[in-house]
Amino acid sequence: MAETIYALASAAGRSGVAVWRLSGEGSAAALTALTGQLLPEPRKAVRARLRDGIGEVIDDGLVLWFPAPHSFTGEDVAELHLHGGRAVAAALTARLGELGLRPAEPGEFSRRAFLNGKLDLTRAEAIADLVDAETSAQRRQALRQLDGGLAGLVETWRTGLIRAMAHLEAVIDFADEDIPDTLLDQSVAEVRSLRAEMGGHLDERRSGERLRDGIHMAILGAPNAGKSSLLNRLAGRDAAIVSSQAGTTRDVIEVHLDLAGWPVILADTAGLRDSHCEIESEGVRRAEARAAQADLRLCVFDGALYPNLDAATREMIDDASLVVLNKRDLMGPDIPDTIMGRPVLALSAKGGEGMDDLVAALQAMVESRFAVGAAPVLTRERHRVAVAEAVLALTRFDPGMGVEMAAEDLRLAARSLGRITGRVDVDEILDVIFHEFCIGK
Repeated sequence: MAETIYALASAAGRSGVAVWRLSGEGSAAALTALTGQLLPEPRKAVRARLRDGIGEVIDDGLVLWFPAPHSFTGEDVAELHLHGGRAVAAALTARLGELGLRPAEPGEFSRRAFLNGKLDLTRAEAIADLVDAETSAQRRQALRQLDGGLAGLVETWRTGLIRAMAHLEAVIDFADEDIPDTLLDQSVAEVRSLRAEMGGHLDERRSGERLRDGIHMAILGAPNAGKSSLLNRLAGRDAAIVSSQAGTTRDVIEVHLDLAGWPVILADTAGLRDSHCEIESEGVRRAEARAAQADLRLCVFDGALYPNLDAATREMIDDASLVVLNKRDLMGPDIPDTIMGRPVLALSAKGGEGMDDLVAALQAMVESRFAVGAAPVLTRERHRVAVAEAVLALTRFDPGMGVEMAAEDLRLAARSLGRITGRVDVDEILDVIFHEFCIGK
């Protein structure tokens, strides 16, 4: 952190305006050398001409100065708002190198902010999530976490454990004193309450992670049921080849959808049938594997064949499935209300009839299974692992088996929770977390 770093904080490539960031002890000297002027008033944009080592103008733009500790990283920070041309970028980076600055690594600005106490790890992760957000729901979740929702929840749990630990320590250290009998009972009650609350977050169907990473939805059905046509209709483009020849799809084809703010990864799969073709058999195997891994399934039947429906597809129907009768235009008047106990959606992927009802049903199913309310949620696997470790330690908690061992279980639980926000034992996970960031953050 003794080195002064720089990076392009806006998008790379040709642009009207490019924002460059400098952070570290050498930022003040670098800014003065670039502009030939005294440092501007903090947090006030000032127009300046930036020059190279021989006095030639690099660009005419705006500069801002953020002295430590009142900056994003907690260090001296300078921002340069210049034109986004390649020649400007090349000249500026050459000059910054001459001044002793080095390019920042991915996430290094946020890492310095964390190390300087400006961010906890959950807020740092929220910055990366906000940059990567593609839907409105992802954006809202990232902003809630950036505002400290998850950090506050974890710290509340951790504070409760520390309070219970203090009660146990009092029982241990002052065993000969007149300690109220209710002190131990209070600790037990609080630990039980905390364990139940943490367990509830572990049982939430990974809603926060699904919102961050995307909900996996597989389209299943027999060959020529219209799965690829349905994928193309939902995607709004020709993502998959459509043919009257059965078995056209041999591999898994994915498209990304924004379903009412929810990110959905929709997969078209090979038709479910027995085949002597080695390639098609592998496609069927992959389809079955994707169905097993999917969060939701669209089980598609060829409505023109009703009531002779594909048995392999029927076996895939469960509570996480939507049942679709395709080719409604080729069906008779008798359309079943349910198949295998699930409501039926009759539609025509080719003509578009019934597609609005399907989209509405998909939205309702996603909302009912993965809805994220105003309460903070776990958004990463590492959060879930840490909470699970804490719950395991609290499950072992039993003062009746020894107050000292019970206190140690509370310490282990608090330590696990501390890793979420970065209060303890974080060195081994910093590289993993900040490697996900883009340059300039």
